Amino acid sequence: MALLDRLADLIRYRELVRNLVIRDLKARYKNSILGFVWCLVNPLLMMVVFTIVFTVMMPNNTIDRFPVFILCALLPWNWFSASVTGAINSIVSNASLVKKVYFPREVLPLSVVLSNLINFLLALTVLFAMLFFFHVRLTPWALLLPLVIFIQLVFTTGLALILSTLNVFYRDTGVIMEVVLLAWFFLTPIFYPIDIIPHHRVIWGLSLDLHRLVWWLNPMASLIATYRVILYHGAPPAFDFLLRTFVTSLGFLVVGYLFFIQYSRTFGEEV
Repeated sequence: MALLDRLADLIRYRELVRNLVIRDLKARYKNSILGFVWCLVNPLLMMVVFTIVFTVMMPNNTIDRFPVFILCALLPWNWFSASVTGAINSIVSNASLVKKVYFPREVLPLSVVLSNLINFLLALTVLFAMLFFFHVRLTPWALLLPLVIFIQLVFTTGLALILSTLNVFYRDTGVIMEVVLLAWFFLTPIFYPIDIIPHHRVIWGLSLDLHRLVWWLNPMASLIATYRVILYHGAPPAFDFLLRTFVTSLGFLVVGYLFFIQYSRTFGEEV
């Protein structure tokens, strides 16, 4: 019953969530010449860099329409990475609010995730422009895009709740996550297709199906592969792995929320 009460309380404070999201967006582009246009320019610049590196400097790359290929993965990753990085300090950086004003503390990491979601949705216009420019035909499978976005939102929110809680008690969480996110980036098929990951590789005497392990152990790999399949390839996604990813994401959200609620009552003393 306490969990239901907490959810109802969160709904009552939805206006606060909206205001925090607006505040975050305004602060991000304050004193910026291009303003929100940076959310379009940034992925374009990154796309150009990756394209030059992997098609000009490494001409053996055989991936067709590489700019579209990279954008399908880079945009979701940017949303995920920015959300996790921002959410880690969301409680600590708002210590004055946490100590003096009552409100559901979860609105702080949630607002970070949602503000980065808005940036992601705006940046999707760049992806669709590239799809048009490179004559990539959208199929009815692209209609699954909102579902994939929702699953990523669930997963990212759950992880944000866990990490923002840990950072209240262990301030080196952010430093550790910088290394983890860098490793996570390379372990996720962003600039390479997931099909190149070997199915069988002997490591320390064990024969492992690395391809399947990536799907199972890395929810972002499954999500990014799904973005790419429905938009770049115009094909149906692997529904079994997508379902597992949704179950995993939902598990992260439930565990993260319960973990957050358990320790949020002591945030005022710790920050």
